[in-house]
Amino acid sequence: MKKVFIDGKAGTTGLRIYERLSKREDIQLLLLPEEKRKDLSARKEMLNTCDIAFLCLPDAASIEAVSLIENPDVCVLDTSTAFRTDPDWAYGFPELSPEHRQKIINSKRIAVPGCHAGGFIALVYPLVEAGILKSDQLLSCHSLTGYSGGGKNMISQYENPEPEPELFSPRQYGLSQNHKHLKEMKAVTGIENFPVFCPIVADYYNGMLVTVPLFKEWLGGAEACDIKNVYSKKYTGPIVKYKEEIGENGFICSNKLSFFDNMEIYVEGNDERIILMARYDNLGKGASGAAVQNMNIIMGIDETTGLDIGE
Repeated sequence: MKKVFIDGKAGTTGLRIYERLSKREDIQLLLLPEEKRKDLSARKEMLNTCDIAFLCLPDAASIEAVSLIENPDVCVLDTSTAFRTDPDWAYGFPELSPEHRQKIINSKRIAVPGCHAGGFIALVYPLVEAGILKSDQLLSCHSLTGYSGGGKNMISQYENPEPEPELFSPRQYGLSQNHKHLKEMKAVTGIENFPVFCPIVADYYNGMLVTVPLFKEWLGGAEACDIKNVYSKKYTGPIVKYKEEIGENGFICSNKLSFFDNMEIYVEGNDERIILMARYDNLGKGASGAAVQNMNIIMGIDETTGLDIGE
């Protein structure tokens, strides 16, 4: 039975991972008492005793945690941005290609994708891979997310009994175009330029919708049907799946997959302008669900074990 330790269990992502794993009987969950949660020597002992370590920490703390690991058999799943563009780490989005999946299986170091970045990469990577989009194409992206993506501080702001009035409207952020997910979005897709990225936080707890707009003239003769064909072949489920119909009367709801761990891919638009969309939960496939999926893969079991898959 694999021994699993969550370093950073008190954070939003760590808590969701703990909720999933605490119900399972196929692993042994190692826990530190509350008073030793930040004790360096206690954490080091756990990190070297476990078989699988989840790091749910800020970047600097994740880098420190990795430096504490001396046992070569420990497999690390890091949820920070610290290692997502490091070529020595596997990028934890197995649906992108057989090569991505195999690297996860073979690696002891796996970087869990960022929430916004995961949707953008799911949409853009296959089109660059297929030659439908040129790597030097200038792209833009907007992403709607629930406020849980901002962690405990933002959650407390929105759930304050008397929240600030501006919290009742969607708020765009990352205005300086230096969002921490941009490096990941560029590096993993293989595009040559950072996209114009407009993340928007709204007044609901969790759920995410990432949209990438395209002009047909960018596609080098390809059409929307060619994009649909690429997605329908690559994303067949069970966790990431291309869907032909939204079925929401001309709307698409950004929090439909709240508390689920799968991702839906859509292609809409018309003959001239196409919109690509990925819908999922920022705390599911966008964070803790993806982390558990990767753990299942390295354990060699059904990758949906312990996950909730929505319709």
